Amino acid sequence: MTKIVVIGGGWAGCAAAVAARSAGADVVLIERTDMLLGTGLVGGIMYNNGRLSAAWEARYMGASALFALIDATVRHVVDFPGHRHAALYDVNKIEPLVATYLAKMGVEVHLGQRAVDVVMEGQRIEAVVTYGGQTYCGQAFVEATGTAGPVGNCLRFDSSCVMCILRCPTFGPRVSIAAKAGVQEETDRLFEALSGSCKLRKASLATWVVEKLEREGVLLVPIPQFLGKEDLLAKKACQQYALREYAENLVLLDTGSVKLMAPFFPLEQLRSIRGFEQAKFEDPYSGGRGNSVRYCLITPRDNKLKVEGVENLFCCGEKGGLMVGHTEAIITGSLAGHNAVREALALELLELPTELACGDFIAFVREELAAKDHEIGKYTFAGSIYFQRMRELGLYTTDLGKIERRVKQAGLWGIFSRPLTKQQKKRS
Repeated sequence: MTKIVVIGGGWAGCAAAVAARSAGADVVLIERTDMLLGTGLVGGIMYNNGRLSAAWEARYMGASALFALIDATVRHVVDFPGHRHAALYDVNKIEPLVATYLAKMGVEVHLGQRAVDVVMEGQRIEAVVTYGGQTYCGQAFVEATGTAGPVGNCLRFDSSCVMCILRCPTFGPRVSIAAKAGVQEETDRLFEALSGSCKLRKASLATWVVEKLEREGVLLVPIPQFLGKEDLLAKKACQQYALREYAENLVLLDTGSVKLMAPFFPLEQLRSIRGFEQAKFEDPYSGGRGNSVRYCLITPRDNKLKVEGVENLFCCGEKGGLMVGHTEAIITGSLAGHNAVREALALELLELPTELACGDFIAFVREELAAKDHEIGKYTFAGSIYFQRMRELGLYTTDLGKIERRVKQAGLWGIFSRPLTKQQKKRS
């Protein structure tokens, strides 16, 4: 039986596990902490702007399971500054649903297992080794460990550890599997940015704030001019939110908790605003000082998400480039998990065509990261550089019939939901 090991249990890692299992492999997923989903535990925004088009491409390609679980927890569908048709899922309900689904699929999940090393045979990984000495062997591996942590990265932003959802001090720092396998990852250019939002505890806010937010899903509260936060916008990982409205208002979203669309906000200043006199941060716990620092490296990979220099290692999510968002993680995770099985079976690897937003995105990000003649950004279907490209190429649409036809014309309908066998076309 084909054996695939996925390292990292965020949205990307979970999607890789689902795709590999759907392709017929035995799958082991190891996660450093005691919960799945990583930053998905505090995110909660789906389908905004071009993410709707990309998500439905992925669903029609057979990667629908995680999106369906998300849909089951959606609290609101709203427009907010710079964003249309955004679905806000309940961050307090989603993780158990995903964990249960993986178990029913037969994915073997091991929590509290921090991968720290690899066993190599030439240019192939034979196994990953955890901090406690546990060895996980496989025929192909998917790295979905992200780009945040360890604490030293946060120190470079003079914020120290802000006790974010990644909880490095508790569960240990993230370790790059690609680097352990001998891959030279790029760290000399500065990519770092703070996570783009934080969470406030609902019970700490005025009743009128909570009631209006739960009723409408989104709430803009003007910020007194002397508390302007323009300087925070440049630090955001999510540059699609670096708009004037976010400097002039507290932009709040109801994701079960109160999502504040700012990387951080000084607590004393926050409490000077009406309705926020007793405000308390939920994530990061020191959200008045900073947020988690991400995008600290680039792993070289091709458009099939195979890591360059290792024959049987694939990457996804933030490890696949400076890609921002849950949708982006699920899409790249699905491709990486699917291709890991193809690699194990010596089948031709799948490259998504650029006629699809998903394929164009993966290829475009790689091209941008390879360029040395201009400043690189953070890439997302939801805004900034790539969403503009989607519109220019006609890849952004809310017409599901058009998206369905696009996927069928590419010959990829249901590709991620079908088992793979050794009898299919082998690599030459």
